Amino acid sequence: MYIPHRTWPELGEYVGRESLAVVPVGSTEQHGPHLPEGTDAMIADALARAASERADMLCTPPIQIGVSPHHRQFHGTMWVDAPVFRDYVENLSRNLTSHGIDRIVYVNAHGGNVAHLREVGRRLHEDETAYAVEWMWDESIPQLITEVFDTPGPHGGPKETAMIMHIAEELVRTDRLQDARDGGTVFDFDAERVHGATTFYDCIENSENGVFGDQTDATPEIGEQLFEAATDQLVALLEWLDDQPIEDLMPKPHLESQAGNRLEGDAER
Repeated sequence: MYIPHRTWPELGEYVGRESLAVVPVGSTEQHGPHLPEGTDAMIADALARAASERADMLCTPPIQIGVSPHHRQFHGTMWVDAPVFRDYVENLSRNLTSHGIDRIVYVNAHGGNVAHLREVGRRLHEDETAYAVEWMWDESIPQLITEVFDTPGPHGGPKETAMIMHIAEELVRTDRLQDARDGGTVFDFDAERVHGATTFYDCIENSENGVFGDQTDATPEIGEQLFEAATDQLVALLEWLDDQPIEDLMPKPHLESQAGNRLEGDAER
C-alpha cells in the first residue's frame, strides 16, 4: 500500500488492522560515468514498494537525499548534514507513530545512511515510541553477490549497475561501463589504512571517477536475480516483524533500582 496513491479512509483502514510502515531511504549522489545520481534512491524505492506490495504493508514516499558529503567532489551530488538527516528521519517516523504505526523498517540503499538510521532507531526504541530497524539490501544477500561477481565493489560497482539495469535499464550508460571500470578502483578496505587507522574521508581519495569494482560484469538478468532475492529477504523481515508482540520489541530494564535497598541499610545502621 503506497501512501501517495491512497486516500485517507483507505489508510485509516490499514492502521485499523496493521501497524507497520516501510520507509525507503537512498541518496542523490555520483555513481560514476555510467549510473544516474538517483541510483540508491531508485533501488530503495523499488525494493520497498515490491516487498510492501507482496506483504500487504504500508510504504511511504522515498527519502531521496541522504548523508553524502564524502561524494561532494563530483558534480550533482546532494547531501544534508548528518544531524539534519537524523532529525528529519526521526520527525518523519514520529509522524507515522501519530497515525498508529509502532514498527518501521528503513529500506536503505546508501552506506552513508546506516549509522544515522541506527541512531534514529535507538532513539525511538529508548523512549518506547516505536521499533525501527535499518535494512540494507546488499547485506541481506552477501553470498549471492559473491557468487555472481568477482569484484562487486562497494559503490557504483556491478551489483548496483545490475540492479539499475533491472529497474531502469534505459538510465544505464552501457557505453561507459568499461570507462567506469578502468577509471575506478578495485576496492581494498585496507588500501588506505595506516597502522590500523583509516586515513581517508572522501570517495575521490580512493577512486578517480568515484566507483569501484568491475562494472562490465553486470547484466539485467543478474540484476533481476539480485532484486528478487533481496525482495524475498525483505518480505521475510516484514512478516517476522509484523508477527512480534510490541511488548517484546520494547526495551527491557537494564538495571534494577538499588534505592530501596540503600534506604533499608541506612535504617538498620
